[in-house]
Amino acid sequence: MRVGLTYDLRDDYLREGYSLEETAEFDKAETIEGIEGALQALGYQTERVGHARALILRLAAGDRWDLVFNIAEGQWGLGREAQVPAILDVHRIPYVFSDAVVLGLTLHKAFTKAVLRDAGVPTPDYATVERPEQIAGVALPYPVFAKPLAEGTGKGIGPRSRCANAAELDAVCRDLLARFQQPVLVERYLPGLEVTVGVVGTGHRAEALGCMEVRLLDGAAPDAYGYENKENWVGRVEYALSGPETSREACAVALAAWRVLGCRDGGRVDLRADEAGRMNVIELNPLAGLNLVHSDLPILCYKLGMTYPQLIDRIMRSALARHGLEPPEPRP
Repeated sequence: MRVGLTYDLRDDYLREGYSLEETAEFDKAETIEGIEGALQALGYQTERVGHARALILRLAAGDRWDLVFNIAEGQWGLGREAQVPAILDVHRIPYVFSDAVVLGLTLHKAFTKAVLRDAGVPTPDYATVERPEQIAGVALPYPVFAKPLAEGTGKGIGPRSRCANAAELDAVCRDLLARFQQPVLVERYLPGLEVTVGVVGTGHRAEALGCMEVRLLDGAAPDAYGYENKENWVGRVEYALSGPETSREACAVALAAWRVLGCRDGGRVDLRADEAGRMNVIELNPLAGLNLVHSDLPILCYKLGMTYPQLIDRIMRSALARHGLEPPEPRP
């Protein structure tokens, strides 16, 4: 079975002059090598394609694949993560992970929260700020938490994200609006435990793999599992499997969110506890990072005793089942 790999390689964009923060969501070469090695060990024939523009050129030249393993984040627009799936849908080429509708929805954090809230899945109260004059109208109790509406990997999140008063919120919102050229999501700040839940599968077959706590150490930027803490997590962040009670509640809430939004094959759900200890969904990650060393989902799997190839196999089997395809024989 020929599997194409679509992705955005961080080094390509750094060579073009983009900053480390601007390219934070793009993948390192070691991630692509790890995914490709795992797929080949499972018996798949792989072919690197690259980003959306490269995919368009390859399709125009007549290239096709039995399945595409898509982790391309895209570069521009609120629908950037949906670009590759939409292109593949046009050509009726099956692919791994969520479709264009889901990826467009989950990247827009306010739309995601509206759907979750309507379905009864707990998520913090929020407001959206599109222009500076809207900041004063945010009617949430302090402290609040402000972040870009449509970014991942902790971009735009740091010690200033937790705002204790109106003056701090005004300063942070103005900065984020100018830096990211997109709306700002303002949420009621939840003071409790932060966890992430790994999920594999689709719909009623989706399964929570487990729940992992994210603990900020003394050397971490305070109050936020943001860009700096994610990029330089050694010595700043400690990961530990949650206890049975926390895991049970977090996994139940995460699965409810995963199914409501129609996420597919594999990913993560990030949650945080409120004052009463109840788990609330903070974000969904249907294109979760898959770096072998420092991405949350593989780290969680290692702590559960699952190898990287086993994680990739679970993801692939979900995609193959959706498309009515059979897995190949693994290599010896």
